Amino acid sequence: MTHSTSSGSTNTGSRVATDRPIGRIESVFEFHDDMPTGVSVAADGRIFVNFPRWGDEVPFTVGEIRNGKVVPYPDAAINTFDPKHPGQTLGSVQSIVVDAANRLWILDTAAPKFSTPVPGGAKLVAVDLGTNKVVKTIVLAPETVLPTTYINDVRFDLRKGKAGMAFITDSSVSGPGAIIVVDLATGESWRKLSGDASTSPDPAFVPVVEGERLAVREKGKAPAPFNVASDGIALSADGATLYYCPLSSRHLYAVPTALLLDRHASDEAVARAVVDLGEKGASDGLEADDKGRVYAGDYERNSIRQRQVDGEWVTIAHDPRILWPDTLSVATDGYLYFTANQLHRQAQFHEGKDLRQKPYSLFRVKIDAGPVLLK
Repeated sequence: MTHSTSSGSTNTGSRVATDRPIGRIESVFEFHDDMPTGVSVAADGRIFVNFPRWGDEVPFTVGEIRNGKVVPYPDAAINTFDPKHPGQTLGSVQSIVVDAANRLWILDTAAPKFSTPVPGGAKLVAVDLGTNKVVKTIVLAPETVLPTTYINDVRFDLRKGKAGMAFITDSSVSGPGAIIVVDLATGESWRKLSGDASTSPDPAFVPVVEGERLAVREKGKAPAPFNVASDGIALSADGATLYYCPLSSRHLYAVPTALLLDRHASDEAVARAVVDLGEKGASDGLEADDKGRVYAGDYERNSIRQRQVDGEWVTIAHDPRILWPDTLSVATDGYLYFTANQLHRQAQFHEGKDLRQKPYSLFRVKIDAGPVLLK
């Protein structure tokens, strides 16, 4: 008996269907040395990046891209961590954000290799971009930065309080996640939604990246879940809503900023006000634009997604080069910038074998919108 198919072909040169890219990403810069996480673009086009000290040899943890190279910013001295002066030098910077007053805010975890934060080291540092000088340093209180805390990302509303307010995610891998609120005038800070379900890893979450479950893998041991609390953060265009998400989740959450700013609002009242906006994909970074849209990386699908004002999600970029989209930054040039740093290929996820392939990348995609600048 013979079998045949009427549509069969032995032409090995024929093309078969493949996954189609979406949108057009532009390469902005390639990093041939250290692994970046954060990026922020100033109004005049200057691009700043940071490199946390997670285990790689990192000569400076904050830099500026100038003339095709990355140079220490604001200088090499502050980037040389001095344990005797943890409040004046940079330990391990997780993110950097340019605010509406043309200052670069540096978020220093003071927790290299995800260690317990160095006492007096977790801080916000503001650098005036006109003078390239540090103009403010806020060391976060020990009541805010717990031994388990890993401060991750930050957004600003300079209209609130006497000098503005900051919102920071605590993306702890071993303790409670939270939203940390900082009064930029007084330096006071407080935790909200600490340990709430919305700032905690989703216990049912099983991430799959490049076809493999993302888990901490050590030789001779069973894979362990990689549980990371609240990570991505974004402010709505009017400043009334804070969006956030745990890294170990696919859900987007929202809460009124008024309740976060109210130190007397009870934990129960704030928790009741949280809205689960449903699934968006698994994200590291979040961002928002001045047209009321929210952006999220999707590290399981090599994508960048955009939430419309009606709540519908669309994919604006999908490309095999988007290997772990980390931080997102909307610039005044109408582009969304983002790093792709292959975080999931680190040695801790592959029994000690580092599978990252340099260079790491900084990309951008056109969105025809500007950043949320609240001043």
